[in-house]
Amino acid sequence: MLRDTLPERREARWLLLGVLLNALGRGLTVPFLFIYLTDVRGLPDAVAGLAIGWFGAVMLVFAPVGGTLMDRFGARPVGIVSWLAQAVGGVLLAFAGSPALAFLAITVAAAGNGPSWPAGHTLLAQLTGEHERQRSFAMQFTMLNIGIGLGGLIAGAVVDVHRPVTFQAIYLIDAATYLVPMVILLAMPAVGRRSGQGRPATGGYRVMFRDRPFRRLLIFGLTLMTCGYAQFEVGFAAFSVRVAEVSPRVVAWAIAANTVIILAVQVPVMRRLEGRSRSRSLAVVGAVFGLSWLILGAGGLAGDRFPLLAAVLVIACMVVFGLGETVLSPMQPALINAIAPDELRGRYNAANTMNMGIASVIAPITAGPLIGAGLGGVWVVLIVAGCLLASLLALLLHRHVTAAQDGTAAVPAEPVRPAA
Repeated sequence: MLRDTLPERREARWLLLGVLLNALGRGLTVPFLFIYLTDVRGLPDAVAGLAIGWFGAVMLVFAPVGGTLMDRFGARPVGIVSWLAQAVGGVLLAFAGSPALAFLAITVAAAGNGPSWPAGHTLLAQLTGEHERQRSFAMQFTMLNIGIGLGGLIAGAVVDVHRPVTFQAIYLIDAATYLVPMVILLAMPAVGRRSGQGRPATGGYRVMFRDRPFRRLLIFGLTLMTCGYAQFEVGFAAFSVRVAEVSPRVVAWAIAANTVIILAVQVPVMRRLEGRSRSRSLAVVGAVFGLSWLILGAGGLAGDRFPLLAAVLVIACMVVFGLGETVLSPMQPALINAIAPDELRGRYNAANTMNMGIASVIAPITAGPLIGAGLGGVWVVLIVAGCLLASLLALLLHRHVTAAQDGTAAVPAEPVRPAA
């Protein structure tokens, strides 16, 4: 069954392998950045939140630059440089003994992270036909979560805030894993040439932002990202440790549980979503994400009075969140690439990463101070409301996309074009 869900092109399968191995390193570090900066490196909560927010600001600058360069030169050179920059940033972060060095490390890593996500999506879109693209994005997400889950489980077993060397080790390993997709892409010289079958891109971002359906999709994505993924590194981790009063190890178990549920249901969910409305499915995601944060809020109420219940609820939050992710992962990038013209595909995918950058600025500079000031309940109410707003925006988007873009029109199998 798994074999039937993989892309037809061998090059696309190699890209998915690169995603898996790189994600293993990311999983070692993603739940622990806030804890590393505060409890190991001694940064105040507000400064750590600002540093993580700075990551998003730098991403916001470099993502559109990467999109323009991809449409002009191809995703290949952009991807190679971006993965190399993230490797350097990981090494610097491992030795970030001062706020200045932490900000430098985050700047370098974010400069690479901004273009790397749209490069990966653009490469996969170029190597897959429309009839398999939605499944391929689902598999990309599955590989990502296998790696993150395994990495989080490993890190949870070894990291210790009283032994900084354990954190240095996971950041160095994370840095090394960014070299894997870079090497894979270097071994496939025909992959990642400029989009658009030789046609020059005209209009650039002006044309993209005039695209009404895509503009609405961007607003939805920004809202959901701010109240969803962007809350992982600060909001979820800080609330779990400071309000629900669970240990960092429970945070790692929650990330692992998130991966387990994704692995258990991603393929059947992916098959169930075939032929269904992408926009309406995205509305369901907002509601599911909101429910997950309500569960986390209940864990905060349990706190130190019922520590076992608090731990169960923190883990349950990530399980429910994972159910929403299995719907989001194939639907959102498939809808983006269904709307995007070939010659501007890099910019369209980069715009989604710009959303990640904006959300990564907003989330930590609000979550960190709110939770640090003892207002964790206010934080929960705000992000639940944001998730429900995202659901409404997705329902409104449905009227502005065609049946083909929304995934409800029959799409015949098509031969995949040569690697671009």
